[in-house]
Amino acid sequence: MADVTITPSENGPYLVSGPVNLTDVDGREITHDDQMALCRCGGSSNKPFCDGTHLTNDFDGTLKN
Repeated sequence: MADVTITPSENGPYLVSGPVNLTDVDGREITHDDQMALCRCGGSSNKPFCDGTHLTNDFDGTLKN
């Protein structure tokens, strides 16, 4: 079985690679490439995918303790 990796990029999206099933809140499958970038900033107009909005909305993806 192939591995799935999810890596948060610095102040950007989650980078996902590997065989994953992505579904919406109603359980419908969302088609996607084998590698994808998922929005973390909440500003994407193409959710759940990243559209680069984090570059202009001052998103700070650092973990705060």
